[in-house]
Amino acid sequence: MKKITFLILFITSFTFSQVQNVTFSVSPATFNETDPITITVSNITAASWGVSDIYLWSWSYDINDANSIDSPNNGSWTNSNEAQKLTKNNNDTYSITFTPTTFYNRTGLGRIGMLVKAKDGSGDKKSQDQYFEVGAYQLTLNSPSTATTILNSGETLPIAATTSLSSNFSLKANGAVINQQNNITSYSFSPTVTENTTYILEATNNGETKSTTFQAIVKPTVSEAVVPAGMKDGINLNTSDNTKATLVFYAPNKEFVHIIGSFNNWQINNTYLLKKDSTKDRFWIELTGLTPQTDYMYQYIINADLRVADPYSTVILDESNDQYINATTYPNLPSYPTGKTNHAVTLLRTGDTPYAWQNTSFTKPAKTDLVIYELLIRDFDALHSYDAVKARLDYLEELGINAIEFLPVMEFDGNESWGYNPSFHMALDKYYGNTTAFKQFIDECHRRGIAVIIDVAFNHASGQNPYYRMYNTDNGGYGGQASVDSPFFNQTATHSYSVFNDFNHAKQATKDYVKRVTQYWIDEYKIDGFRWDLTKGFTQNCSDSDQNCTNAYQQDRVDVLKEYADNQWEIDPSFYIIFEHLGTNAEETEWVNYKLDEGKGIMVWGNHNHQYNQATMGFGSDADFSWISYKNRGWSVPANVSYMESHDEERLMYKNLQYGNSSGSYNIKNLNTALEREELAGAFYFTIPGPKMIWQFGELGYDISIEQNGRTGNKPILWNYLANENRRAVKETWSKLIKLKLQYDIFETSDFTLDVGNANGLNTIHLTDAAASDIQNIVIIGNFGVTTQSISPAFQQTGTWYNLLKNNTTISVTNTTSTISLAPGEFKVYANNPASLSSDDFTVDNISSMKLYPNPAKTHFVLSDKTNEVTIFDVTGKQVKSFSNEVIKTNYFEISTLKKGIYFIKIEDSKNQVLTKKLIVN
Repeated sequence: MKKITFLILFITSFTFSQVQNVTFSVSPATFNETDPITITVSNITAASWGVSDIYLWSWSYDINDANSIDSPNNGSWTNSNEAQKLTKNNNDTYSITFTPTTFYNRTGLGRIGMLVKAKDGSGDKKSQDQYFEVGAYQLTLNSPSTATTILNSGETLPIAATTSLSSNFSLKANGAVINQQNNITSYSFSPTVTENTTYILEATNNGETKSTTFQAIVKPTVSEAVVPAGMKDGINLNTSDNTKATLVFYAPNKEFVHIIGSFNNWQINNTYLLKKDSTKDRFWIELTGLTPQTDYMYQYIINADLRVADPYSTVILDESNDQYINATTYPNLPSYPTGKTNHAVTLLRTGDTPYAWQNTSFTKPAKTDLVIYELLIRDFDALHSYDAVKARLDYLEELGINAIEFLPVMEFDGNESWGYNPSFHMALDKYYGNTTAFKQFIDECHRRGIAVIIDVAFNHASGQNPYYRMYNTDNGGYGGQASVDSPFFNQTATHSYSVFNDFNHAKQATKDYVKRVTQYWIDEYKIDGFRWDLTKGFTQNCSDSDQNCTNAYQQDRVDVLKEYADNQWEIDPSFYIIFEHLGTNAEETEWVNYKLDEGKGIMVWGNHNHQYNQATMGFGSDADFSWISYKNRGWSVPANVSYMESHDEERLMYKNLQYGNSSGSYNIKNLNTALEREELAGAFYFTIPGPKMIWQFGELGYDISIEQNGRTGNKPILWNYLANENRRAVKETWSKLIKLKLQYDIFETSDFTLDVGNANGLNTIHLTDAAASDIQNIVIIGNFGVTTQSISPAFQQTGTWYNLLKNNTTISVTNTTSTISLAPGEFKVYANNPASLSSDDFTVDNISSMKLYPNPAKTHFVLSDKTNEVTIFDVTGKQVKSFSNEVIKTNYFEISTLKKGIYFIKIEDSKNQVLTKKLIVN
């Protein structure tokens, strides 16, 4: 399909639309490029996409069926042009009429391609691709019906073809003419096949020749041989000889397998016929004579017909999408072998120097201390790469987080996606960068004490997955459904919320696949944890329509998920395992307690978006977020990764601005007021013991709806928020709260109470830890209402108390039940001892610790601490820019007028300390 970005993913609350296999017809059946034609589409149900109108998305090729160009009136994938809307007919068909040369605005057409779609095609609201040849003279091959036919030696191959005009036919076998027939429109011939043969049938009329190519393959004799000891499924590099590699391919119920690739010009050759180990249902081959540090590409071709990439590829090349990945993101990306094959191919290299890890003694943060920053690389930085995120680590480190969680980075369909449409679970998606860049990113995170967690979607796989294509009802295509003999997939999902193709986790092949893949990611990339998407889907007991069953406790999924947990802990005993289950407390309790006595235990996602948003919008009803307390769930440990926002939830600030409450002049729909409510929410979030998660830019009050450009569509990347003092104030407050959480033992206490969700919006939190050496008592009070109110803090003791977020200013408490007046949105964090948060917030004593980010930068940079003077010099020492005191106060330094290159920033603080930083402008 001529479309470069595909926004497909799984969301539990989102209705997923399926690709429809519709019927296309063209009238007249044969046509020249200047003839008016009518395209008619039938067997389509527009309502399944939630629409009534459908649109044509089309492209054209030149006379050589190359040089594809989109129709100039396609519009965008999320907003088709009205010029290409089809007309609905009385018989529930749709049609559109056009003249190709005018429609495509080009001449010399050889072929046209098309599909139909909803106006907004995101979410897979489209049909399959359809092609029509241009020209009144056409050749149609009727037999054989497939491009490759398998025969025993000595069998005949019936060949039948027709032309639209009287023709002279010529049949070639491996380049030699073996039959000719003249002045006919129907051709038939049945040659005897004794060897692998490529046939070319040519038909000529009045000097114009059409041709078609097909193959006959003689069924080979497969050698039985045991898979060599120690070989895993997929690529096995020879550690003592980098000219060799052994490939192992699990393929039950398949007769024979060849490997085709750049080493044999993508042709079937029995020299590259894989051996078979029938006892293990595996095929294998040792490749020899490889040149180290050379890009090789290969596919398996099964029964001489179906070609698939290695299911255990670590890097794949894609025929449609790789051309749109730039060299900055992925340097030296090998080119797809266009014209040699189709579908994904596997990249193989030997002899590369292993990555030298710089940080080999990283200690993961304790689970209860986790502050995770959930991040979609595509919407975090315009460069959409691991390198780009690495350049932002100063910013994230200053915020105080100690873990980063990426949405799925395993190879997914298309380039731009949330990633929940995985096709090759063991391959790194190239849209974000190469394997070295990913390792360098993780290495740098570990140097800074930041753990790296990735989201994994093992519930399902897209149609591009090799193991789905090998066993489906679409003859190896991407559609249909899994066939009965699939070793991996259910024919229909055995749970609600399913999308794509549902793995059957009761099958040993699926278990082996998941374990092999998880081990690779832990060993190869030193990943610190997985967030398992949609763990409800791991049961085999329910149906797609039975949501109650899916949500209820299911012993089979508990068992298999524990088995997967054991496998991960066997590789890394301290590995974080986090389930997105959002199910019954009984089931989640079992996971939380699993092997807890061994210091393990599974964590689960805790969604508190609705309750916190009710509170930030100023509504007392349904604003009780006390379920965030692990004690309220009957747990002995804080194992709930709680969040106010995630990738799946509406943004708090968006709803604050759209639906916020008001009273008199106090209006939460006001931007600055709404931002202050985010600070209030943070005070009643980070201070509650247990792991926490922030969705990207939540710390700056991101207020773009999750539904903008479609739920999974691209969202604006708004680093310019840093220029807004009130947005920065949210980040600064959250940063203080995070640092308090991580620096003081009291925030790990089990002696705490929450009095939240009150109708009047007055909430309190009490934390007590008599054994702590510094702070033993904390009281947080806040007014989520929209009017000024008085609240009793119920201090644990009389005496001096310190307002931790206000420079440790003190109050003297003589009566623990005395009330304090709070304006709407106001909050205070009191402690019985001061915290090391000075009046300069987190300003460092030594200017050398100051950080500048982003770096490289394009339009601006900011500094991590306050300063008095900022000046920019080029590499010759010439001053090119200085900033006024007003700009310095905003901490947003505009550099869009600077040319690309290297600059030096001179920074002077209030103590007359001077620091010089290098800045790269790109």
